Amino acid sequence: MTTVTQHSGKPADGRRGDIGTTTGGRQDAAGNAPAESADNENAGAVVDDATATAVERIADAAKAAAKVLARANRATKDAALRAIGTALVEHQDRILAANQRDLADADVNGVTASLKDRLRLTPERIAGLAAALENLASQPDPVGTVVRGQTLPNGLRLRQVHVPLGVVGAIYEARPNVTVDIAGLALKSGNAVILRGGTAAAHSNAALVELIGEALTGQGLPATAVQTIDAYGRAGANALMRARGRVDVLIPRGGRSLIQTVVRNAQVPVIETGEGNVHIYVDASADPETVTPIVLNAKTQRPSVCNTVETLLVHRDFAGLESVLRAAADAGVRLHVDERIAAALPADVPTQAATAEDWATEYMDLDLAVAAVDSMDAAIEHIDRYTTRHTEAILTNDLANAERFIAEVDAAAVLVNASTRFTDGGEFGLGAEVGISTQKMHARGPMGLTELTTTKWIVQGDGQVRA
Repeated sequence: MTTVTQHSGKPADGRRGDIGTTTGGRQDAAGNAPAESADNENAGAVVDDATATAVERIADAAKAAAKVLARANRATKDAALRAIGTALVEHQDRILAANQRDLADADVNGVTASLKDRLRLTPERIAGLAAALENLASQPDPVGTVVRGQTLPNGLRLRQVHVPLGVVGAIYEARPNVTVDIAGLALKSGNAVILRGGTAAAHSNAALVELIGEALTGQGLPATAVQTIDAYGRAGANALMRARGRVDVLIPRGGRSLIQTVVRNAQVPVIETGEGNVHIYVDASADPETVTPIVLNAKTQRPSVCNTVETLLVHRDFAGLESVLRAAADAGVRLHVDERIAAALPADVPTQAATAEDWATEYMDLDLAVAAVDSMDAAIEHIDRYTTRHTEAILTNDLANAERFIAEVDAAAVLVNASTRFTDGGEFGLGAEVGISTQKMHARGPMGLTELTTTKWIVQGDGQVRA
């Protein structure tokens, strides 16, 4: 049995504990610095009458805009997407100036490097946002797509078709790129969206929403299709969570603290997304020359995002342990290892002893927990205990082991011999994503255009009545 199965970083019933804020420069599970946790940011504020009325007014305007978008054809929506992309590039100075204000505030507040990475916009990242909007415009329109249909014996003609959700609320943190991603996805799928992007990115998000509104107006669509409630702070977020009947669905995007805050407090239906305590299991049969670049990519390509590997489980008979971990250490990865891994490595490979907390931590930084396992059974047991059901991967040359891992591991995405960084709406060909759903109702995995729709039954008859 693996040496890590007795750790208590997660309750015995299999649910993850709330890690809270860690020390040593790390952030809490939501990726925030101690000065600004997601719980502090989005919960606990009293919703005064003025704030409640203001958010209700915004939601009502969004509901009216959603009706306009529901009637818009693909050409109109695609033109609007391209207009937004053009506006972002042409007015990037406005965006970058606002972003610099947020980064300056981040320095004052002492936020972590990984949070600042998510917060930072550059000309290259803005160009990438514009390219993503162009890609969205090239995607098929899900609205009106027929799921199934038939003509009943009595002559009734049935169709089940995709239709917009209506008004989507999104609560996220320190990621101005998400503002554009969600706005674009909502527009293409015919939804209006209300955004709560958090204090850390307030200036950036305000500039982006303003430019998006100008582009929408220029295309004859209501600017109220994309609105922000950042000006109303925590109270506004809580008012949005309670706007049942005005908001159709709420999507939190961020770490555990933010997501669970929304789940616990919302009266609006919620789609859980995001938290990624991601594992890679290295099977005994895996090729070390393949394992090393995959692990390095999964950990170092962009460590501050939710599809980054956080725990490496290595079979005791894998031949390339030292070469893989030496390469990781050389790349700046801080290795948190169990006793067996420590004993197997030479002294010149820097490591630190793993604690019970490490197995349950979503680092979002250049940290990696590493444990030895005696079998695939032990690896799957560990994953099942600590997984957030986001992304899990196996590296193996044994087809039977790969198929078993696929069948038994419960996650939104399961990868074989590939980096976990591929769990992404853009990489999956969805154009973009509003988040990665880790639940099993309505949508699971990267949520693209289709996942922002529901269905409607259309029944057409010629005077039939039920007997």
